[in-house]
Amino acid sequence: MILLTIVMCGCASPKSDDGGIYLFSYFTGNGESGLHLAWSEDGYHWQALNRGRSILAPTAGVDKLMRDPCIIQGPDGTYHMVWTVSWSEKGIGYAWSEDLVNWSEQLYIPVMAHEPHARNCWAPEITYDAGNDEFMIYWATTITGAYPETFTEADAGYNHRIYYVMTRDFKDFSDTRLLYEPGFNVIDASIVPYEGDFVMFLKDETKTPPAKSLHVATAEHLTGPYTGPLVQITGDYWAEGPTSLRIDGDWIVYFDKYMDHEMGAVMSTDLQGWTDISHQVSFPEGTRHGSALPIDREALMGLKKAFPGQ
Repeated sequence: MILLTIVMCGCASPKSDDGGIYLFSYFTGNGESGLHLAWSEDGYHWQALNRGRSILAPTAGVDKLMRDPCIIQGPDGTYHMVWTVSWSEKGIGYAWSEDLVNWSEQLYIPVMAHEPHARNCWAPEITYDAGNDEFMIYWATTITGAYPETFTEADAGYNHRIYYVMTRDFKDFSDTRLLYEPGFNVIDASIVPYEGDFVMFLKDETKTPPAKSLHVATAEHLTGPYTGPLVQITGDYWAEGPTSLRIDGDWIVYFDKYMDHEMGAVMSTDLQGWTDISHQVSFPEGTRHGSALPIDREALMGLKKAFPGQ
């Protein structure tokens, strides 16, 4: 294990056991306003907390954005959040909370600082590996000159792969390693444990020929190796930022139809056949992608008390 220097600055879970109470973390605009939250009792209709205003302003990094916020709850009940701090910095943001209302000081974790040709760190997520009592933080990075076989100027030189670090305490981190190389430009991985294995939802970011679609891959271990994409789950539109819930035995994957400026969703019973249910879900105006997770009623009541209004 190595210790990365952390700069101090001023994603998917199983079904809830509490009658189906869910939280959605998201950003608006370019992420400059910070963390936004919405809640739902059915996973279909989402209501904004704090009247749609941010509940946490970003302070980490140089550009101080808070895009793609991913929140998970650890085994001790602590909530952990990571996010994209910039379009072009070599680190990510991190903060923790015991109640989703009061957040720790925001940290900048320089996960790609060792790589001189890294261009970015986009859409970080966290998945907990119960078998090893570790968290994996993973994200998409373009390293200029890497994977020339899939390089194209049509993608503005971006040619991402998914990288990761492991941690038990969010203070000490493993070396950064490659997690997923599917043979194309890939971003927005979101991984959930399922029946002893791990399911990854991911985006094929290829622009020419156009893909911009979401897919499923699986692995026996959190760190892989993952299969190639097994099935495409979205339709004839550009989608990004998948996050999932299991509700009444069904998989629901939410995503950002970013060219249409709206959120979408697909549903499956078996991870193979998928139905578009975008017309059945509703989100607060301006919602951009983030993460969905089950919470208990006490946590929701605390949020409503701290951030009243719809």
